[in-house]
Amino acid sequence: MSDVRARLTGAAVHLPERWIGMAEREAGIAAASAPFAPPPGLITQLTGVEGVHVAAPDQQASDLAVCAARKVLADTGAQPADIDLLLFAASSQDMIEPATSHIVAAKLGLSCPVFDVKNACNSVLNALEVAQALISAHRYRTVLITCGEVPSTAVRMRVPDAAAFTRAFPAYGFSDAGAALLVTAGPDGPDAPGVLHCDFAADSRAWQAATLRYGGSLDLREQDDEHRYFRMDGVHLRSALRSLAPRLRALLDALELSVTDFAFVGVHQVAVGDIGTLCTLTGLPEDRLVVTLPRHGNVASASLPLQLVRALETGKAHPGDLIALLGLAAGSSAGLVVARL
Repeated sequence: MSDVRARLTGAAVHLPERWIGMAEREAGIAAASAPFAPPPGLITQLTGVEGVHVAAPDQQASDLAVCAARKVLADTGAQPADIDLLLFAASSQDMIEPATSHIVAAKLGLSCPVFDVKNACNSVLNALEVAQALISAHRYRTVLITCGEVPSTAVRMRVPDAAAFTRAFPAYGFSDAGAALLVTAGPDGPDAPGVLHCDFAADSRAWQAATLRYGGSLDLREQDDEHRYFRMDGVHLRSALRSLAPRLRALLDALELSVTDFAFVGVHQVAVGDIGTLCTLTGLPEDRLVVTLPRHGNVASASLPLQLVRALETGKAHPGDLIALLGLAAGSSAGLVVARL
């Protein structure tokens, strides 16, 4: 049996039509929280986010995933019957049971095996590793990775005081999006396109730094309305994630690569300042990035597919180019996928 390589055949994103500027979001917080009101312009000043996309009230995570999946199928000419496996990869989900992948598959008219991959904002990156492993093992030939993120539902608009606002602050840059990646089997070889390497690391001691407890067994035992919303200890989480930077440098050394070998590098984007810090820690040239955060906000695990699509659309990345996708997520975890387009 000949060796195969998992190829990234197509990528697509779907952004909801409704876009809310940050001034409007701050006004909404002030209206819901009176007499407390956030300082005007503070959210954009600290995060760089100018506005966010918000799904329609009747749109679920699966709907956004389906919109992106239909785009990637149309763009690549793939048919529903060609899909051997569907993965739904997101921090969001339609409900606790069943797996959202079943709902996505039903809406797309697919009858292949499905399952969910969930690891906060690294969900899509982990799904890409799963697809690569299964294709390399000759289990499947065509895997459709879908993602639907609706983190706007976890944004706390009514905050009684500055302390509550600080805990809820990271969520104000949350934005909704759908994404899809089509991964197919192709021939292996030194210069063949495909996923070349995947590597992940975690510091799970920091899991309490970023949480959304609503819907889980812990929430059912601790009835507290604040658990319905995302909260984060930014200092603790950033410290844990920065500790993973040396692992990235060591991995690139092992691959005999440097950050300048990549035409495009996607990095998970939460705050503009963090992007600069990451570049400093890793030596990554900023001209290799596609910064989507100001206009599109933090779209959770749809962030890397969004950046990849923009890189292809703008000519920053072309077939044959070497690219890297660097993920950072609550938990906390970091991941790196190196691929040739």
